[in-house]
Order: sequence, then structure tokens, then C-alpha cells
Amino acid sequence: MPSICFYFQVHQPYRLRNYTIFELDNDYFDDSKNAEICRRVARKCYLPSNLLMLELIKKHKGKFRISYSITGVLLEQLELYAPEVLASFQALAATNCVEFLAETYYHSLSFLYSREEFIAQIRMHEQAIHRLFGQTPRVFRNTELIYNNDLAFLIEQMGGFDMILAEGADHILGYRSPNFVYRPPNSTKLKLLLKNYRLSDDIAFRFSNRNWSQWPVTADRFAAWINAFNGNGFVVNLFMDYETLGEHQWEDTGIFSFIRHLPSEILKHPDNDFKTPSEVAAAYEPVGVFDVPHTISWADLERDLSAWRGNPMQENALAELYGLEYKVKNTDDRAIIIEWRKLQVSDHFYYMCTKYFSDGDVHKYFNPYDSPYDGYINFMTVLDNLNSRCHKVLLQKKREPFSILSGEPSPSLM
Repeated sequence: MPSICFYFQVHQPYRLRNYTIFELDNDYFDDSKNAEICRRVARKCYLPSNLLMLELIKKHKGKFRISYSITGVLLEQLELYAPEVLASFQALAATNCVEFLAETYYHSLSFLYSREEFIAQIRMHEQAIHRLFGQTPRVFRNTELIYNNDLAFLIEQMGGFDMILAEGADHILGYRSPNFVYRPPNSTKLKLLLKNYRLSDDIAFRFSNRNWSQWPVTADRFAAWINAFNGNGFVVNLFMDYETLGEHQWEDTGIFSFIRHLPSEILKHPDNDFKTPSEVAAAYEPVGVFDVPHTISWADLERDLSAWRGNPMQENALAELYGLEYKVKNTDDRAIIIEWRKLQVSDHFYYMCTKYFSDGDVHKYFNPYDSPYDGYINFMTVLDNLNSRCHKVLLQKKREPFSILSGEPSPSLM
């Protein structure tokens, strides 16, 4: 064979409004802009894509299977601004051909700073997925596929998960192929599913690039590339942002037509099939160990953390944010805790990225700021206000606003 595993990340953040030091209110987020973008992406991507996926599942009588990881912050926005999209995801869930994965509710970097917060957000997300789609996730994917050996150990200790998704990074794999199932070191239970970034990026980034030597990509041609792995791989993992369909790659590029015809072309080969991540975990045993002592991600050319922690602004903003954890939680103020968690959304730090060379266009997409420096200043102004609110609440409660933990992020296991 191989099996084909389609996984889509579905996410939109809560964007901050322009917040100055003279502000007196606690209204941090640009509800109007967030609603506008959510509805726009719903119109261009989510609704037509979900309709297409449902059509393909019915057409192929359940042989076409896909998976999604939808962030908690997007689920909230869909309930508010585009409930018809949520209903369309529920229709997909009802087919039993779609798997919903677990992740951090707030699409955060909490794994790197606070294990307590990280676990809490996973549990929150599991509850949301069960409530909305009737599924209890068995597969975990961390924010932006951020992964290392310590993450695998923690997820295994939590229990309930069979598999983790990760980037098929060349510097880790070496001569090996991402088209097999692997396992973390010292684990006999967890399995790892690795992104085939070359084929995934052919769709996500290169599909409409007329200067690319392989343009245009047709469904039959792409299926031929997959067929080339027959006898040399268990599974081809096509992982990408869902916004690839209709938003990053506009409808006039032919992206919807490509996806519409792709399953038929792939299934023409008698050994090919589609599987969800849980089905892959059940079908295939690991062929070896994927040892990742240093953190990787699926972002940019480096496949590391530099998209979010690549400059002093980002490092400072993250340290100050997670340094407030004890203070925030000690307030017992639900609104403060929720707003602090919304500030954890990784996009806030992505907007502060100064890598404007090979990856510049990617970092500017959906970016509400004119420069990374504007993003940093705005974020820190909001964070300062939140800190002041915490201080006032704790004084009113006659609680100690600081502790030996205050101001210090949990150690990052890098």
C-alpha cells in the first residue's frame, strides 16, 4: 500500500485590538475584526470545504476518511459568529469517517512553560470535543506540531492516548522515511505519525506557484507520486492548515477541483486506502524509534521554535505572560483567567517574529500589525493592564500577590 492520512489544523485566534497605555477598560480583544475574519474564512474555506468533504465521504461510501484538530478558541468563535460551520463539522462527525484530535484548547505554548497549564488545556479541549462531536480523542497533536521526547513522556503519563502527530524532520529521520509509524524512546504504548512535509507542502504552499517546476499539479499526477511509495511505506501523512483550501489557496487556483478528484485517483490503485490517525495506530506497528531530544515543530524552514521564540521580544513576552500564572490563578477570577489564557494563543508571538527572509510572507498572513514591534508593544500593554487587575483583586482578597514562583516561567524542557 500506502494508506493516506489527511489531517487538517483548523484555527483562528482572538486578535487584540489597538490597546494603549491610556485605556481604562478591560476590553482587550477586537471582537469586530475577529467576527469579520471568522465569517470570511467560513465563507471561503470552512463551509465549501466541509460540504466537499461530506460529498466525498458519501461518494466513496466511507472509504474517504479525514481528521481534524479544531482549537477551542475557534470553536468558541464558530458558536458565536458562524454556527452553520459548527453544524457542518457535526454533520461530518456523524459519518463516522472523521476523527477529531486533542490539543491545547488555547493553541498555546504552555508545554514549554507550565505543565500544569498544559494538562489543564488538553482536558478542556477533550471536553469540548466530546460535547460538540461526541468523540473522546485518542490522538494528540501539540500546537504547531511542537514535539520532543519529554512531550511524548508526559502524554503517555496522562493516559488515554494511542498516538501523537509530529513533523517528519529530515535532521531527525536521516535516511529514514516519514511514511512509516515510529515510537518515542522508552515507550511501548505510544505511536508517532510523522508529516510527509514534501507532499503536504506541495498542496499547502506550492500548489498555485507558477514558477514551481511541477506546476500545475493535477489529481492524477499527485496520486502517482503517492503510488510511488507502494512497497516502501505504510502511510503517507498529508498534514496542513484547513485554510489551505480556499483561503491560502484561493478557489480560482483550482484547489477545490483538485481535492474533489484526488480520492478517486488515489483509490484507483487497489492497494491504496484512506485512514484516520487512530486507524493507522490500530493497523501498523512502529518500525523504529524517533528520538527527538531537542524540540521541533512544523513551522518554517528550520522546523524549530524560532517562529515564536526567535528574538528577545518574543522571549520576554512569553516569560512575562507565564510568569503571571500563579498570580492569575490565585485571583480565582474567571474573567481574568480566561483572558490570560487567550493571551497564550501562539499567534500573538508569531506576529512578533522578525524572520522576513525566506518565511516573511507566511508570517505576515492574517497579521493585524504593521510590524513585529507594534505587535510586541500592544501585547505588553495589554499584559500590563492584566497584571494590574490581578494585583487589585489579590489586595482586595488580602492574598499575597507574589510568591517565589511569581515572575518565573516553569523550566522549559528544551
